[in-house]
Amino acid sequence: MADAFNRFNTGGQYFYQPQHPRTLNHRNGSPISNSRGLFQPNTDTPSPNRSPGTHSPAHNPYAMYNHSNHRQNHLLSSGAGHNFQTQMGLHKGFQNQNHGNNSHHMSSQTQDHGVVGHNSAFGNHQYSNSASNLTASTPHYAPTHLQNGNSDQSTALGNPVSNEHWAEQKAEYGRLQKAGDKPHFYARNSPHVSRFPGASQSSITRSMDIEEHGERRRTLTASEEAEEAGSWDALDLGGHGLKSMGPSLFRHYPNLRKIYFNHNKLTWLPGEVGHMRNLTVLDLSFNKLDTLPAEVGMLTKLKRLLLYGNELRDLPYEIGSLYHLEVLGIAGNHMLRADYMERMREHGTKEFVRFLREQAPPPPPPNDREWIQLVDDADAEPEKFTVCSWNTLCDRAATQALYGYTPSGALTWEHRRGVILDELTHRNADILTLQEIDIENYNEYFRPNLAAEDYKGIFFPKSRAQTMAEKESKMVDGCAIFYKNTKYILLDKQLVVFSREAINRPDMKGEHDVYNRVMPRDHIAVVVLLESRVTGSRLIVVNTHLAWEGHFADVKVVQVAILLEQIAKLAETYSNWPPCKDKELFKYANEDRADGLPETPIVPAPSMKYDNALQIPLLICGDFNSLADSGVHELITSGSLAPKHKDLGTQTYGDFTRHGMSHPFALKSAYASGGHWPFTNYTPDFHEVIDYAWYSTNSLQVTGLLGEVDPEYMRRVPGFPNWHFPSDHLALYVEFQVKSRKEARKAVEADFGSGSKQSSSSRH
Repeated sequence: MADAFNRFNTGGQYFYQPQHPRTLNHRNGSPISNSRGLFQPNTDTPSPNRSPGTHSPAHNPYAMYNHSNHRQNHLLSSGAGHNFQTQMGLHKGFQNQNHGNNSHHMSSQTQDHGVVGHNSAFGNHQYSNSASNLTASTPHYAPTHLQNGNSDQSTALGNPVSNEHWAEQKAEYGRLQKAGDKPHFYARNSPHVSRFPGASQSSITRSMDIEEHGERRRTLTASEEAEEAGSWDALDLGGHGLKSMGPSLFRHYPNLRKIYFNHNKLTWLPGEVGHMRNLTVLDLSFNKLDTLPAEVGMLTKLKRLLLYGNELRDLPYEIGSLYHLEVLGIAGNHMLRADYMERMREHGTKEFVRFLREQAPPPPPPNDREWIQLVDDADAEPEKFTVCSWNTLCDRAATQALYGYTPSGALTWEHRRGVILDELTHRNADILTLQEIDIENYNEYFRPNLAAEDYKGIFFPKSRAQTMAEKESKMVDGCAIFYKNTKYILLDKQLVVFSREAINRPDMKGEHDVYNRVMPRDHIAVVVLLESRVTGSRLIVVNTHLAWEGHFADVKVVQVAILLEQIAKLAETYSNWPPCKDKELFKYANEDRADGLPETPIVPAPSMKYDNALQIPLLICGDFNSLADSGVHELITSGSLAPKHKDLGTQTYGDFTRHGMSHPFALKSAYASGGHWPFTNYTPDFHEVIDYAWYSTNSLQVTGLLGEVDPEYMRRVPGFPNWHFPSDHLALYVEFQVKSRKEARKAVEADFGSGSKQSSSSRH
């Protein structure tokens, strides 16, 4: 009976399949040369000329497949008929039978093994015993039953089995229901529990796999390292009859990955659960919850959210943000919306989460970002200007695979570009520096629409566009600078291609890291020289976008070093730039104006002269993809970087890694003036400051800036973009004041007459 499973079971849609055992263990009576394939030649097939195996427990091990009547007395030591019970240990081949008093039965009644507590992947599955009342003329299955014993009737939960997803959910529901209110059910049954910290079952299994298959051990993730080190990442409070959970639990342990609150008496869940951004498993089964907080949508790393056996009537739409969710356990919530239960049965968790995400109405908009005034406006009228810098997230990069928590309607480019344009026109900054604008949208959307708001623009795509066909190059993004035409005159524009500048440096000739790491990156910077029509002061504006990959920290340092080197050269040129002669603004006839009113004449001032490059106000904006502790940040703010900085690693980049890097400017981040800043880039896995507006402190001063997003609104937003924020980056909006220049006075020697000079010389 034992070896028959291996001999004749070839697999099928509903037959249990062994999960690749490491070795094939033969039971007593099993021929050791037994073939596992049904149609392969086998010398051990039944034969009247050969006796059963020496250890066979039956006269004929193959007679179990004969449907003749087995209800006869079996001789055992010449005794009377014995009623055989199910042999102990046979369940280990299938893991879905109970031991308790299972005598031979002839019932054809369907039993839902998945619900009553069997640990099976298939619900409503029945295995027949050898005692059968089928005759040779009886078909192997009736119309109301599948061949393997599955019934077409309703299950114990009162719902039909629609697919494997629902069958698995019912099986898990039954397993947890059977566990009852035993305290620490998960902790007691976890294979990770070990007397030796770090030697968990999973790590032992991985080691065995490596030894068996000869695979090279891969680099462990942070969670795996924590697991092997025996660190605490799970909390099991199940089966204690708890009636509430204090919010402090969620605030003080934000790094927990698994929390089990099953089999308690919880009636509500605090909204502070949204702080547990690293959770992958949350079990709230068999409590008394009738609702869930909207903050549960913040747990975007969740893979298992178990809500079995509660009193839920509805589910928050925010569950649609859980795009990594694999199991949403809702069986046993008899008051839950019928359409939700039906959709879950028919389509499973993934489709149900997508349904909630797409059906969710747009949330109320947040309060406007607060304006932070840093300098009192009571002073005399100084020269001021405003700047808005923004990575707009180009259409090609905004995919559902990367932003699975965002509804498809909010992710479409038609929606996002409209919100972007509305934000730009609402802020009405004097200068715009935009990243991730592609060629097509610059020419066909942003330039014409912003021209209606008095903007003129300069745009350069990334360098790879030069090697592409026109049709493909339209999708390449780049950097754009817009400025108010009535306020500024464009004197010069320059493109800096980092890879080109790197390979043209004499000190980097032959450096392999330059060709392997810097040259493949096609990032750029755009530099313009503007002059104010009213005051004649000049301003250097730079817009750039650096490499985003964390393992290219050295490349980002090299890109910034090259950028600052090129800016220094251009600033030297601009300090000798000739005065602007033609400052007259083009005038419309009154009848050509929309309002028909006469224009206010602007009296231009003469161009301001600068004695050296450092006197010209400098503004460097962009997406630097660098944190405050990076080499990029240190180089810009401190003016130099050591050649052995950690971000450079072991790479070699000519003089940069031999002598270090430096620049002559005194630069500071505009948002450093506003105190702690939480983030400029916000996604579920990353929320840090990586966008900056650097300014020269000797010539510019920050007078005001746009504050952070409403914190109350952010409590339920797992990441950008969404309906109100069209990019994963925040727009930076800063007001600057041009510092008045102090003219250097020449030292004048006092003249006391010729007699005074003679007397003075005679004393010496």
